[in-house]
Amino acid sequence: MRSSGMVGYPESLTDPSYAGQILVLTYPLIGSYGVPKRPAKGTVNPAELPREFESYKIHVAGLVVSNYSGAGDDFSNHAAYSELAEWLKEEGIPAVYGIDTRDLTKKLRERGSTVGRLSQRKRDVPYQAGASNWRDLYEQVEYHDPNADNLVAAVTTPKPVLYSADAGVTPLQHPSGRNLRVICVDVGMKYNQIRCFTKRGVELKVVPYDYNYLSSSEEPFDGLFISNGPGDPATLHSTTELLAQALDLAKFPIFGICLGHQLMARASGANTLKLKYGNRGANIPCTSLVSGRCYITSQNHGYAVDTATLQKGWKELFVNANDSSNEGIYSTERPFFSVQFHPESAPGPRDTEFLFDVFISAIQKSLEQQANGQQLTGPVTFPGGDAAENAALTPRVDVRKVLVLGSGGLSIGQAGEFDYSGSQAIKALKEEGIYTILLNRKFRNHNLLVTDYGEADANLVPTANIATIQTSKGLADKVYFLPVTADSVRKIIEHERPDGIYVTFGGQTALQVGIQLKDEFEGMGVKVLGTPIQTIITTEDRELFANAMEEIGEHCAKSAAAETIQQCIDAANDIGYPVICRAAFALGGLGSGFANNEKELVELCTKAFATSSQVLVERSMKGWKEIEYEVVRDCRDNCITVCNMEVCGDSPSRLPVSHH
Repeated sequence: MRSSGMVGYPESLTDPSYAGQILVLTYPLIGSYGVPKRPAKGTVNPAELPREFESYKIHVAGLVVSNYSGAGDDFSNHAAYSELAEWLKEEGIPAVYGIDTRDLTKKLRERGSTVGRLSQRKRDVPYQAGASNWRDLYEQVEYHDPNADNLVAAVTTPKPVLYSADAGVTPLQHPSGRNLRVICVDVGMKYNQIRCFTKRGVELKVVPYDYNYLSSSEEPFDGLFISNGPGDPATLHSTTELLAQALDLAKFPIFGICLGHQLMARASGANTLKLKYGNRGANIPCTSLVSGRCYITSQNHGYAVDTATLQKGWKELFVNANDSSNEGIYSTERPFFSVQFHPESAPGPRDTEFLFDVFISAIQKSLEQQANGQQLTGPVTFPGGDAAENAALTPRVDVRKVLVLGSGGLSIGQAGEFDYSGSQAIKALKEEGIYTILLNRKFRNHNLLVTDYGEADANLVPTANIATIQTSKGLADKVYFLPVTADSVRKIIEHERPDGIYVTFGGQTALQVGIQLKDEFEGMGVKVLGTPIQTIITTEDRELFANAMEEIGEHCAKSAAAETIQQCIDAANDIGYPVICRAAFALGGLGSGFANNEKELVELCTKAFATSSQVLVERSMKGWKEIEYEVVRDCRDNCITVCNMEVCGDSPSRLPVSHH
């Protein structure tokens, strides 16, 4: 099993869904932040469940990493208690490092999930480099398929455990006055699922996988939850049979996650199938067939529901946007639903945690029905509206030809990420079958026009422009090597007649061109795709941006926009020194810097106004830690963090928002 998701290794190692699997971690710095203090077995207080763990023990059968960086005790995390190697040794988990995990990942991607083994060198046999019989040097461990075992029996709770609502949270109540209770069938439950219930005021009774919760002696409960877990769902006969009885009784809402989802499907009469590769990662897109919205999910599974076998009264709820495999089902007649992905709060995206609220709302509605003497009827209600209505509100733009503006001439140290983002945009457009035209400057001769990759003059000398990926042959369908200016864009639009234009992949250069032409695009028959021009103006204008942040209640450093040096002085006197001055509409932080007094301020602002018509004077945040996030958002408020980083040094050049 391979994991490239940048989540902490304590979470991955203690995830019961990984039971019996060899875990391959492809991200770096394994071991650098050590391991927190281990959780105690049998903990029943939700507040005492350590957030760095998903259960009380390691569940993987083995660990493979490329580089191990945990030697010593100089850990990068303040909560470190010991080395990772020490923890693995405590629990008897074999691990190897120095492995080419990229090559191993390639093999897994080509062959699919496979049975593996870890072998160690024989101690009494000397190593011979290049020996043809190298296998004889290693202990021969027999291959064993963990899916043939009852993995659930090994990870389930040995006896029922009751978790109360979190301290400080008002417990939800049954009309009789008792606490609202959900029974969880533990087929490999994660701590974070417990937290998602208890922090919402739900009393949670966690029971073993073979527990008879339908017994007449069972205390009253209001909802049934089936957790995640490892292995083949087809092997859990008793669990499935009891769940089928619960579906037929229809006395309480039922919710399943991952293995619980597969068991729900089988209990309703559907089949499951084994995936060749499985889906394991922290940023996998899934589309709701109810609302049409795409959500970013965390996943770890090797089996899926065969939707061709869904019975009458059941429909598909979510579908994987990558491979079209099933990611959820729901009953059209009863409040029963399940999802393949992990909506619990962490690790991974929180986009779908609302499903716990959906389940609790269904429970409360069922209690109202029962109080009125009604039977449990009607499906679960999901937020987000109807797919057809949402599609009408944000219709997909029908474009066949698109112009992409590049970043123009760049120097080393200036925003090379814009070239990368533009390249990815062109690739995405071509995948959709859209004809792409790129405008970017590559040569000193500004009058040169190269289209359809015609041969350029060999005597022309390239500029010191690092933006060369966008213009690589075979990426865009047509490339114009011209200055990225409003005049160039007008001429290209007149000649090519594109349906749409992207101005957000070329940094300040492209953004300013977009602003200059904002009143002309409609008349030229071109639609601005992606971020609207007005939004660009709001984020580029320092004063408008500060006002926008204030409107939505986001805290910002005290600031004031200035258009003269005197206004800068007045603003600094009001804010108090030291201050930071940021030139608006500038590339690479040009004209920006810190000022500790009026003399430094005047010198700095004189330079700033030479490059910009506006300067933002702001309280200095020098010494604060700066964390930058690159975020992509779509029309339905889906947001993906492309990357995040800690900005080194006290740079005044960073913009508060990324447009790409």
